[in-house]
Amino acid sequence: MTNPVFSALGTTIFTHMSALAVQHGAVNLGQGFPDEDGPLAIREAASRALIEGPNQYPPMRGRAELRQALAGHAKRFYGFDLNPETDVVVTSGATEALTASIMAMASEGEVVLIEPAYDSYRPILEAMGAKARVVKLAAPDWRLTEAALRAAFTPQTRAILVNSPLNPIGRVFDRQELEALARVLADSNAVAICDEVYEHLVFDGRPHLPLASLPGMAERSLRVGSAGKMFSLTGWKVGWITGPAALMRVVANAHQFITFTTSPALQLGIAYGLEHGMEFTLNLTRTLQANRDVLRDAIAGLGFKPLACEGSYFLTADIRGLTNESDRDFCERLVREAGVALIPLSPFFADGKPDNLVRFAFCKKRAVIDEAVARLRAFFK
Repeated sequence: MTNPVFSALGTTIFTHMSALAVQHGAVNLGQGFPDEDGPLAIREAASRALIEGPNQYPPMRGRAELRQALAGHAKRFYGFDLNPETDVVVTSGATEALTASIMAMASEGEVVLIEPAYDSYRPILEAMGAKARVVKLAAPDWRLTEAALRAAFTPQTRAILVNSPLNPIGRVFDRQELEALARVLADSNAVAICDEVYEHLVFDGRPHLPLASLPGMAERSLRVGSAGKMFSLTGWKVGWITGPAALMRVVANAHQFITFTTSPALQLGIAYGLEHGMEFTLNLTRTLQANRDVLRDAIAGLGFKPLACEGSYFLTADIRGLTNESDRDFCERLVREAGVALIPLSPFFADGKPDNLVRFAFCKKRAVIDEAVARLRAFFK
């Protein structure tokens, strides 16, 4: 018999909307990938490693050069002292990192999800035999409260998935929210699996505060990162997990039976980027913040009601001033009739509600954003 979790899954909303975008020649502001490749110097470093070799299996936990670079990055930006030998595992993308972490920490029991939640979380944990319990954030401020967290945690809670900056809504949890989470975790036996792939894409001078930096949280936090988001190289699928040695030993055991390892040449390219190319990432944050501002102001003038966006690639907007349709129906009509593809927010909630919000991806060239805005203006005139 097939796995009932995966048998019941349909096509993801990203695949569905991107296929419609291709079919109708639409500007795709739906799926979150950049239009341009990341730094040439990083790609050249990977190219040299590919040509010069070796191209055989690298160490299961990752090339030493990349693990050392990741420890250096964590020290530079957050003051963490990681042991590259025991506290770092390189993975084939952040989704594999999340899968290995969930497999290692929560194959039974309960896992708390914060909704809206990225669509891979629930099927991964349910396929592992875990049960999801939900903390549902409410628009427009999407704040995380201690009361809601305590209501979701039970003695069977094994982990909580914490995504900040949060895809799809661009929330960045602040110190007050994370301190509330830390208090709840301290009263439990759970660990936090922290999806921090957008860690550098935080806007308006706001800091990214890892949960692991709070007192007592380092020993029960796993941090997931992504080279694709950091260097606009999403197709490379290089990710990582960092955390305390006792947890990372179990994560590494899970990882070895998922992908075992990741392209050595790409690992060396990312190691070069972490050591020599972070200016690109910091400049990318400024570019994306400017894109956000342009898009926000433009769609506000068309009748959308933009919500606050504090980080990530994504801007959310309320469509009730434009239509009585559901978000999905609206997005499907928009791609057909206006030639612009967006993502409805309702698939990020288990109950499909609210269904009056849409997500714009602004990790695109300015010319692409301008063309999308021009098409929307023509449609709504």
